[in-house]
Amino acid sequence: MSPFLQIARDGAVVTVTLNRPDDRNAITETSQSEEFAAFCADATRDLSIRAIILTGAGKAFCSGGNVKNMRDREGMFAGTPYQQRNAYRTSVQLIGKALIELEVPVIAAINGPAIGLGLDIACMCDIRIAAERAVMAESYVKLGIIPGGGGAWLLPRVIGMARASQMTLTGDAIDAAKALEYGLVSEVLPDAELLPRAREIAGSIAANPGHATRMAKRLMREGQHMQLPQLLEMAAAYQALAHHTEDHHEAIGAFLDKRAPQFQDR
Repeated sequence: MSPFLQIARDGAVVTVTLNRPDDRNAITETSQSEEFAAFCADATRDLSIRAIILTGAGKAFCSGGNVKNMRDREGMFAGTPYQQRNAYRTSVQLIGKALIELEVPVIAAINGPAIGLGLDIACMCDIRIAAERAVMAESYVKLGIIPGGGGAWLLPRVIGMARASQMTLTGDAIDAAKALEYGLVSEVLPDAELLPRAREIAGSIAANPGHATRMAKRLMREGQHMQLPQLLEMAAAYQALAHHTEDHHEAIGAFLDKRAPQFQDR
């Protein structure tokens, strides 16, 4: 079977497409989660990658788990409760850990339905923009299950506890306009304009030194559960590192010389 992730690179920007359009990019097999984890590890090592776009092939972003596999108890849904618990820990939960740890900024270009785990994956990204046709749902309870991939931690941090509770406990879907109102996405665009806008945002990120955007992202991530004094200590250490990079000195020189900087990821 072809890889689940279709990866394309344009300079410092990498576009990752979930590529199972016939299954609405559902995620059930362990190999799919392992691909995510491997890609994130590779992107972390490659300092020349400065921005990532994540989107879905076909009409969906990601429909979550495959409901037919759930019915038939196949794939990660097979086995005893103990085996299923371990399957979650060694499959879909790898995605959350990998994306949260990834320091490269990630833009979710939500091209269609983002359901269950699909919404959780979008919430793992740093920036979310949506096509007008997109719908989003934390719909686990409608299948008699709970958010198993990290949604119970992620969604309240993105849109607040009250709205996250409503979405999680009703399982009801919201459209792109409501997602914008909730702050779940920052922009809603006509379908044809989604990827061009994602590339524009990615280009704006990639125009900056990669060490600065990576460490800034890490500070924001850690700031979600740190006290200010501890965060300031971390910021002081990161800032000292940043001041001693070649790209920082190039940025200062370019600013003073009124020219475009030439960053070397050093």
